[in-house]
Formats: sequence, structure tokens, C-alpha cells
Amino acid sequence: MYPTFPTGCTVSDSKDSRGRGELSRLYRHKPVYNPPRMDLYPLSPVLGTAQNCLEYYPHVPQYSCRRNFIFHFPSTERAMPDDSNLVLKPVPLQAESPPIVLASRSSARRMLLESAWIRADYRAADVDEHAIRATCRAQGHDAGHTALELAVAKARHIAAPPGAYVIGADQILTCNDTWFDKPETLKEARSHLRQLRGRPHTLHTAVVLMRDGATLWRHVACPVLHMRAFSDSFLDRYLQVEGDAILSCVGCYRLEGAGIHLFSRIDGEQAAIMGLPLLALLEALRAQGILLQ
Repeated sequence: MYPTFPTGCTVSDSKDSRGRGELSRLYRHKPVYNPPRMDLYPLSPVLGTAQNCLEYYPHVPQYSCRRNFIFHFPSTERAMPDDSNLVLKPVPLQAESPPIVLASRSSARRMLLESAWIRADYRAADVDEHAIRATCRAQGHDAGHTALELAVAKARHIAAPPGAYVIGADQILTCNDTWFDKPETLKEARSHLRQLRGRPHTLHTAVVLMRDGATLWRHVACPVLHMRAFSDSFLDRYLQVEGDAILSCVGCYRLEGAGIHLFSRIDGEQAAIMGLPLLALLEALRAQGILLQ
């Protein structure tokens, strides 16, 4: 393929001859990416200037590889008045108010909301999850109910503006009636993965929507994941690749990362596996009038 340049592009060899179209000898030059001359064009796009990074093409006039050689694209070298085009614009599908708050420190849940163009504040909710789990299990509640209680506790714990919609979420993994917590060390993560290896397990992913302390909506998704019978050598390499990143995941895996290699089949919404049943949540937000129908 040959390069094409905008109309009005000029090629010059120095600052004195800039814009006159003076050309020098023919050179074959290996393409090398160099940033633009920021001292001259501090806000110029990368594609607006090129310096010492050309390759010879037969149909293009002679190029120069002198030190001050530069392309000039006048249409792209106008200084921008501000950086407003780099700021996330309000989404037309979402109402300007009331605000939405996600009661979670999870980067995966935040990424899911942002990928759906949902504007929200993100606030960590520090609750005693172990105590809540122990209480629910002592009362005979199942994993889904316990996940809902954890999600409600997180949503109620944070300080939200009056009238704000607060999203709380939590997740519990069960396999053969065994409940799994997040591992604290890689050694514990290895033990969890060995117990899950070659078996299906269920992620009970709960989400609630609250406003001014009242629960408006709740939902539990239960995707089932079938973990393949991987080898010990694969497990060693997997833990080496993922490292401490999996310690924040209840199943010791991230489907958006190397964790996808652990599975032979997955039944359920990927967003629910990542910690937030997004399709159901979007429907609830539309029902509340926060998103357009």
C-alpha cells in the first residue's frame, strides 16, 4: 500500500524553507515511529507531523531525511481551545439525575458499568463479610440469599447523596455444597483450584438497587462454569502468570484474562460471572426511569 497525504501538504527541509515545497535527494529509509515536534506544535495530533520516519515509495516525490525534515498538515495543526474532547461526555441514554453509586471497590464491576456507558460514582463498602456469611449459614440460608444479604449490607454501608440510586453486589461460589471464599495466598488459591478442577461450580451473583435505605429491586444470577481437568504443570504456569491478581477473585480466575483457559464450558452471562448481572440491572434501571426505555 502507498501512503496518501491531505491536499495542501508540503514537504520542506528546514525551518527556513518550511512551506515552500523544496525537496531534496531520494532516500530509502526504514520506517521508525517518532513523536511530533512538540516544541513547535504542542497540541498537534500525531498524524499531523512526521519526522525522520519515512520509507521510499516510487510514486511519491523525493523525500528528505535531513534533520529538520518535517511534513506540514495545516488542517491538523490548529491548537485546540481545550481538551474537552478527551472528557467522557454525558450519555444520552441516561438521565442527568438522580446520580448512581456503585458500592464496590471491584475494578471488574466498574469496567462493566463504564463499558455500558453508565455514569456512576464508585465507593468502597467495608463490611464484615465473614460475619454476615456465618450468620446466614447458621440460620440455614442458601448461598443466593447470603449473597443478597451481603449486597444489601454493602449498599447500606456507604454514604450516598439523598435520592441517589445505590447498587450493591456480591458473589458466592459453591461446588458440591462447599462454599468458597476469596483466597488469601497463592497457596490457598492452588488448593481451591485443585478442588474445582474437573467439576462444575456455580457462582451466585447478587445485585440490589436501593434508594434512601429502601430496597427497590434485587436479583440473583447463577451461572455454571465447567472447569476442565487441567494438569499440575498448567496450574503452576497459570499461578505464575496471574500472580496476586487472582486473590481478589472468589474463584481464583479472571475470565477477561488467563482464567478463560481453565474452562471447557460456561453457562450464563459473562457479566454475572465477573460480578454484576448487567442485563438484569439495565432492565431495572430502565424500569426506574434512569435509562431510556
